[in-house]
Parts: sequence; structure tokens; C-alpha cells
Amino acid sequence: MKNSILKLSGLCLLLCLSHSAFAQMPPVVPIWDANKVTLGLQKISNDIYAIIPTTAQTETTKGIPQATTGGFIVGDKGVLLIEVMLTKRLYDQEVKLIRSVTDKPIILAVNTSDHGDHCFGNYLLPATTLIIQNEYAKENLSKNYEGIKTFMVGLFGTGRGIENTVFRPADIVIPKNSNLKLDLGGGKIIEFLNVGTAQSPADLFVWMPNQKIFWAGNPFIAESPAIPWLFDGFFLEPAANLKKVYDFLPNEAIVIPGHGRITNKAGIKYTIDYVQELKTEVEAAVDKGLTLEQTKEAVKMKEYDKGYVLFNWLHYNFNLPNAYKDISNNKKK
Repeated sequence: MKNSILKLSGLCLLLCLSHSAFAQMPPVVPIWDANKVTLGLQKISNDIYAIIPTTAQTETTKGIPQATTGGFIVGDKGVLLIEVMLTKRLYDQEVKLIRSVTDKPIILAVNTSDHGDHCFGNYLLPATTLIIQNEYAKENLSKNYEGIKTFMVGLFGTGRGIENTVFRPADIVIPKNSNLKLDLGGGKIIEFLNVGTAQSPADLFVWMPNQKIFWAGNPFIAESPAIPWLFDGFFLEPAANLKKVYDFLPNEAIVIPGHGRITNKAGIKYTIDYVQELKTEVEAAVDKGLTLEQTKEAVKMKEYDKGYVLFNWLHYNFNLPNAYKDISNNKKK
């Protein structure tokens, strides 16, 4: 039964991406240009670093979408790399940043999503590097890699090196509602958390309990005015899991969002507030018997439209319709 569900989910995701996303393309393509992004290094703590687009500090709060963030941790025996990026150009920048700090080998790499900007660089890793993913991510990438690649080219453009990427499977997988704890030495404990769908079924969070550092991945894209990218076809489960993750974090946590500058727990509350308000308003619309189109007219949520370039694209084409679908189906049960 479990394998059947995974196969069906992968097919549904591919159909969702190939139909819905291409039917409603974002206002600007590429969303960000992998040929122009420059990655920078930010030291967070001893032997712990974030890799952040150099534009993130000034552009995140202006609502300009940012490239993928990542990071690395230097352990006793080697480096754990968080995210391998979309293309060879960006992966090579990561390696250069790592080498500016340490000559130790990259022994582990983690992908927090099966979206290409988090995992397409896997094929460039040393053969000895072990790759860590959510169990669903490995399953979906193994079956739908070419479809996901086509989707990524659609959002980020041709001629960026996406077409040249090659599938490489993960070595270590973490099932739903499970976690994995690793000790890199020197008090650097890393926990990989699979809480279920928080944006997509492929989500994986990275948490360092001793240092209170959290790589949030795609579920928490960035602070205000960014809103979540719930275009993988789900709403109610992400709504619950986003709140669960937010409540889990201590107030003093350092948060590296999936596509923005480093922030804190308060900085990602905007995502929680938007999702909870969307849930409340769509539930009210469904209770009134409104159609999807009528709900789009009624649930504009202009108080959350604060300048994020992708607000209309995400809210009206994905977030709201997925909320309407899940809430309507749940009411029928």
C-alpha cells in the first residue's frame, strides 16, 4: 500500500507541475537567473556557515524572489553540505566557498526538497559523498526526474545549465514522520526532520539543537512580504505542519529560509499568519457554497499583498485553489 501511494503521489505531482504551473506561468521568467546569481558566505557559529545569495540582504524585504540558500557544517571528519543548488555554476560557487574555509572532504550532502534548485547538483558531488533526502523525494526523483527538469527549465529558463543535470539517487532516506540524528563532533549535532508535507511531500528540515540553527527550506521561503509556494497540490497538511514546525522552534532560533536572508522565528511568522488566514477565509467561502471563482473574488487577502512580486501568481493560481480543493473535499467526508 505504501509503495502504491508513493507512486500515485509522484504521478499527481508531475501532472500538477506540468499542467497547472505551465498553464499559469509567473509574471517574470526566469524567477531568478542562475547565470547571474552570486552566492556569499555568512558565518553563523564555529564551523557553521550559511550560503546566501549576495542580493538577499537588500532584496528579500523588497519582495524580490531570491535564489536558493544553503550552508555547510565542518565536522571532525568532513563537511556536511546543505543544498547542492540548481546548476554547475552555482554548485561550483558553493565548493569555492567551502574551500575558503576548509580542505576537508564533503562527506555528506542533504537536499531539503525534490525541486531542482535544491538537488540537481547531486551528480557533481564526489562519488564518496552520501546524499540524504526525504524518502518521498528519492522516490519521486527516480520516477519523474525528466519531468521535474522540464518544470524547472520552464520557471528558470533555458541556457542556464539545467538541461545538463543528471539524476543521482540518494544514499540515505528518511521516512515520513521520522528523523535522523548525526553527530559531527565538537557539539555539532544535526537532526534531519521529515514531518510530512509542509510545502511538498519531499520536505526535509535541518536542525541543530545545541546551536539552535534551522534550515527551513521551501516551506518557509522568506520573511515578509513573501508568501509560501503551495503549488504542489496540497494545503491542509502543509497548514498543520507549518504551524507544528513553527511551534517547535524556540524564540531564539536562527532561521535560514529557503530563499531569503537569514532571519529568526518572528521573521517566518508571516508565512504562518498568511496560511491560517487563507484557511479561515476559504473555509467561510466553502460554508457559504461559493464556487472556486467566487472564492477568488471574495478571498483577495490584500493585507498580505505587500509587494511580493509573485503574490498574485501564487495566491490565485495555487495557494487559494489548493486550499479550496482540500477544504471542500474535507467537508464532504
